[in-house]
Amino acid sequence: MLKYLKKYWFFCLLAPLFMVGEVSMDLIQPDMMADIVDNGVLKSDIALIVTVGIRMILTVIVGGLCGVLCGVFANLAAQSFGNDLRKDLFAKIMHLSFQQTDKISTGSLVTRLTNDVTQVQNVVMMAVRGFVRNTVMFVGGVFMLYRQSPKFALVAACGLPFVVVIVTFFLKKTAPLFAVVQKKLDGINHIMQETVAGARVVKAYVKEEYELGRFDEANDVLCEENLRVQSLLAFMSPCMNIVLNLCVVAVIMVGGHTVKAGGTITPGNTMAAITYLAQILHGISFMANIFQTFSRAKASADRINEVLHSPDIITDGAFARETEIRGAVEFKNVSFAYPGSDDHHVLENISFQVQPGETFAIIGATGSGKSSLVHLIPRFYDVTEGEVLVDGINVKDYELTALRDKIAIVLQKAELYSRSIGENIRWSRKDAGPWKIKNAAQIAHADEFICGKSYGYHTPVTEGGHSLSGGQKQRISIARAILKKHEILILDDSTSALDLKTEASLYRALQKECPDVTKIMIAQRISSIQGADRILVLDNGGVSAIGTHAELMERSEIYRDIYNSQMKEGGEAR
Repeated sequence: MLKYLKKYWFFCLLAPLFMVGEVSMDLIQPDMMADIVDNGVLKSDIALIVTVGIRMILTVIVGGLCGVLCGVFANLAAQSFGNDLRKDLFAKIMHLSFQQTDKISTGSLVTRLTNDVTQVQNVVMMAVRGFVRNTVMFVGGVFMLYRQSPKFALVAACGLPFVVVIVTFFLKKTAPLFAVVQKKLDGINHIMQETVAGARVVKAYVKEEYELGRFDEANDVLCEENLRVQSLLAFMSPCMNIVLNLCVVAVIMVGGHTVKAGGTITPGNTMAAITYLAQILHGISFMANIFQTFSRAKASADRINEVLHSPDIITDGAFARETEIRGAVEFKNVSFAYPGSDDHHVLENISFQVQPGETFAIIGATGSGKSSLVHLIPRFYDVTEGEVLVDGINVKDYELTALRDKIAIVLQKAELYSRSIGENIRWSRKDAGPWKIKNAAQIAHADEFICGKSYGYHTPVTEGGHSLSGGQKQRISIARAILKKHEILILDDSTSALDLKTEASLYRALQKECPDVTKIMIAQRISSIQGADRILVLDNGGVSAIGTHAELMERSEIYRDIYNSQMKEGGEAR
């Protein structure tokens, strides 16, 4: 991740330099205080006290100014680093395949994008501020302590090994627990995301208490893990303080004995030595906290790198040119199994062709593989065996952008965003003007209900589209797909919430307004697809039959069974 700091090397250089200035001012002050005590107070020299006191005030001002500038540059480096890292991580998440996002939960991705990046960002701040400060304070403090008396430096040297042992012990114990804490936080975010997104279902089934119980359980587990870490770290500070206080006592005893014996150590030297010793040992203590933060950030960095360095499973091909054929789709001996499903094929040896401009329908029982089949066309997943061709080119040979630009797809679940209705439709084509948006909505039979709202196309949509009915959301999603420049339109059971009259009108409008667009429709109702040029019947992941409605009624028992189960006498839908 150091590459993200290279752009801000100037800030990373200035912040430590100003920190050195601040620490230098801190290190000078105890020596000045010793001068005041030995040569001012003990010798009743008021002029010296005033002179040295003014110098101390000036050093405090200079040190404070250096500290402020260090903070400014450290923040510029850390915030800019976090900004770039978060953008790259989000971009990587957007390019992950469905296989990868299925493996890493949404809650975990949210945690990595927010909490984990913040942890790493904090380390950058500490590295250019805290780490530099405490390192300089330790080295400078030892030097200044030695200047007061080598005996004092010896006392510090005796206490240092104990401090190192204490810090090493506790960090070794806590480091593995930080990764566990982050995973538990993933669990909380996952539950929260699921529950908030499905709030209406939770309320409908009166499952608030159940979901509260799930959240409480996950939160208790996180709390327990945090307590384990904090309990271990809570012992570290008192142990450090014991060593510090013993060293202070030793300095006082050495200083007092030497002063009493008439040696070279003065009361001012002893006072300064106590201050320097406190600075040294407190610096080590803070360094321990920094190492603790490093350990926590290391766990977060590993989780971020897991996403950033994830190999691209759905990779770009080299083909991005226009083709002679436009809107043709062909499956050649295609078999497909979801990753991690132990090679259990959802689709088995599928072969068929869809001609440009054709309306091609797919029907079959629930779980027969209808959605899985159409998801292979825009490469949401890659086939396990065989080939999928678009305009005569294997989809794996296309650049992903070039392939998906050819296709507009409306999925089973209508996904809308927290913006106006018009912006939701225009989302697929940013250069579309109001009249094109309105025309797409008219084709999708959405214009009438949109214009009936108080703000028309400017009506805001609540999160997840909960302010709209299921049929309204589907029609807005279809309008968005129509607005996109495309050769192939895939409707994955995307009219299931519409009444038969509206659905029939919509399909007639599609045929009239988009005659050259290849339309692939998945439906559960035969009444939705009777007018299709051809219909494919899927059964247990295989092709059972292909033909027109009339042909299938004659020679497909499965199709007839579906028809008879759905239609009453007279042909009305149940």
